[in-house]
Amino acid sequence: MSYKDTFIIISEDSTVDSAIIPLPRNGKPTVASIEYDLIKNNPYKYTQEDVQFKTYLIKKQIGLTNLDELRKQFFSKPKACFRASPLVKKYGWGIHYDGQGKIAMFEVNSYKYNELLNSNNISLLKGMRSKRK
Repeated sequence: MSYKDTFIIISEDSTVDSAIIPLPRNGKPTVASIEYDLIKNNPYKYTQEDVQFKTYLIKKQIGLTNLDELRKQFFSKPKACFRASPLVKKYGWGIHYDGQGKIAMFEVNSYKYNELLNSNNISLLKGMRSKRK
């Protein structure tokens, strides 16, 4: 599922007051660090599905062969949307989907984050909680 004209705000139970840049762990990229690099360096270039698939390829170190078939296989099982991303759950980043479903991200305390938060032209969704109540 991909959203359009939607802003995913950080999770209610997020423990951060300001955005954190996710770093690789033990010299290897994490899902959060890959998503961060792809979205931050390419605002409104990729859809959610593009980022999920590219993250998978990078994490698994898969080359550029048979990508159409591999993408079909990858999405043959449902994937969680960015409401479940560590970027909104742990790192303090809001994810904005434009009218074509292309995404960008904004720091929780930034002017743009607050502008989107108060916009009447988009839907707001909360990031998923990390823990159950």
